[in-house]
Amino acid sequence: MKKNTRFAFNAYLQQLARLNGVAAEELSSKFTVEPSVQQTLEDQIQQSAAFLTLINVTPVTEQSGQLLGLGVGSTIAGTTDTTAKEREPVDPTLMVDVEYKCEQTNFDTVLTYAKLDLWAKFQDFQVRIRNAIVKRQALDRIMIGFNGVKRAKTSNRSENPLLQDVNKGWLQKIREDAPEHVMGSTTTGGETTPGAVKVGKGGEYANLDAVVMDAVNELIDVVYQDDDDLVVICGRELLSDKYFPLVNKEQENSEKLAADMIISQKRMGGLQAVRAPFFPPNALLITRLDNLSIYWQEDTRRRSVIDNPKRDRIENFESVNEAYVVEDYRCAALVENIQIGDFSAAAAEAGA
Repeated sequence: MKKNTRFAFNAYLQQLARLNGVAAEELSSKFTVEPSVQQTLEDQIQQSAAFLTLINVTPVTEQSGQLLGLGVGSTIAGTTDTTAKEREPVDPTLMVDVEYKCEQTNFDTVLTYAKLDLWAKFQDFQVRIRNAIVKRQALDRIMIGFNGVKRAKTSNRSENPLLQDVNKGWLQKIREDAPEHVMGSTTTGGETTPGAVKVGKGGEYANLDAVVMDAVNELIDVVYQDDDDLVVICGRELLSDKYFPLVNKEQENSEKLAADMIISQKRMGGLQAVRAPFFPPNALLITRLDNLSIYWQEDTRRRSVIDNPKRDRIENFESVNEAYVVEDYRCAALVENIQIGDFSAAAAEAGA
């Protein structure tokens, strides 16, 4: 590490120590991040990824407990014959007996001396260090939320490149806790058996719009079916399958304008489509965005910053207890294993 880099990095350590109320030499030991610093860090993580700003990232005191819920669990209007019985108030926030449990997630990062030497010439040296750590934590949270299926004692990044073994994400929670809200797979005892939802000529559905409409009618609770906040979360490829044909053929100017408008609105089955990073390429999730949450447990963020000259690098060890939560399964419909193609030949053979 160059001399000017060492000076800049020491200033970063002094600032980090001051914010957390510890001596600079204590940073190499595991310390608990100050509550105000933890809240600021969580806010920065949320703001660093657009999708996280659309959902809930919420602090909780206990490691496990009841879900916070959407706040509209049931209707409240009714009538009572008070000559026969008393009026009974209803708690509209009452949820079914589903609990969350925050599990430890490690976010350990490395910054090489060479990279720090490169950054040291800039005035925002400390901000660059922070952003390098924060941005990746945000993206990893999204990846776990959409791809996590279990929590292994020791995760394996090479076998599970989408962090499938770090924690159970939103989609897995729906598969296990609310299988009646899933189309295209069956989950029993934590094991998921894929099916197929065929879309196209000769398939079960003519197009993706029909899939979304049917999923809303059959899988979403009647209380939420007409909710204006319902959206369709999907990946880049599925949006391409729906919209690419509209812009990949010769059209009149008016039709081109209409196609461009459809793409900009990104609607599917009448609902707003939200493209999310790391979402499974052949799946759709219909829900409200505020139905998806990440709970992080207060006073559980631990950190240690170690200068390791043997490896010419700075090592940042960080952990926090967190849980991925679907607030109300009645407001969720997962359609996966979607196959898009021409199934007319197979349908004709089956009917022969």
